Amino acid sequence: MYAAERQQRILTEARREGRVEVTALADSLGVATETVRRDLTALERRGSLRRVHGGAIPVERLELEPTLAARSTRLTDTKRRIAARVLDELPAGGTVLLDSGSTTQAVVELLPPDADLTVLTNSVAAAAVLATHPGVTLYLVGGRVRGVTGAAVGSWATGALDGLTVDVAVLGTNGVSVQRGLTTPDQAESLVKRAMVRAARRVVVAADSSKAGDDHLHRFASLDELDVVVTDTDLSDDVAAEMRAAGPEVVTA
Repeated sequence: MYAAERQQRILTEARREGRVEVTALADSLGVATETVRRDLTALERRGSLRRVHGGAIPVERLELEPTLAARSTRLTDTKRRIAARVLDELPAGGTVLLDSGSTTQAVVELLPPDADLTVLTNSVAAAAVLATHPGVTLYLVGGRVRGVTGAAVGSWATGALDGLTVDVAVLGTNGVSVQRGLTTPDQAESLVKRAMVRAARRVVVAADSSKAGDDHLHRFASLDELDVVVTDTDLSDDVAAEMRAAGPEVVTA
């Protein structure tokens, strides 16, 4: 069993049972306790589990959805590499939909001020930066702003998006898996992300490898609806191959 498959089984059990124990996992998976501890550490770094004495519990039992500010402090170098690669997917003189998230915000921070683009975004933070870019024609998608992510959501946002056709949508995600596709904890954000997918001729997802194998409550796209997934080199080869088989091009940065 590959590490990614083992970690997904651990995470599934933790969410089902509310807690996992190191020794019990070692017995059921047929591996050493040291291997289980490494898996738990990897899942904790991804933000999926919280280590406790003798095992771990899912973060859903401990905390609310992380804020954009909190997520922006994690894996900053990795997100900048991903963002730099995403810039290659943006069409000169084209139209781009950009959602709210720490990795998509990294794209905004790296975008040259004179870039010839029309950008539509529901991210307050992204709009604040792009409003200073002389080359960018900016449209802010309105709605109720979620304090957690700074994203505009609700019927105002989805209604505006339903009338659009854009060249590229650049989306972030809380989780991505072959089985469940792209998922996020909040229903309102899921509906906006879904509307962005429908509005775009081409869909690019920017997500670090810690999101792989992590499933959240609300699904907004399947992998066969994506064109490109831009991630980092820590994504295992077997997971990348499974994702490619499901539809999108997978590139690492």
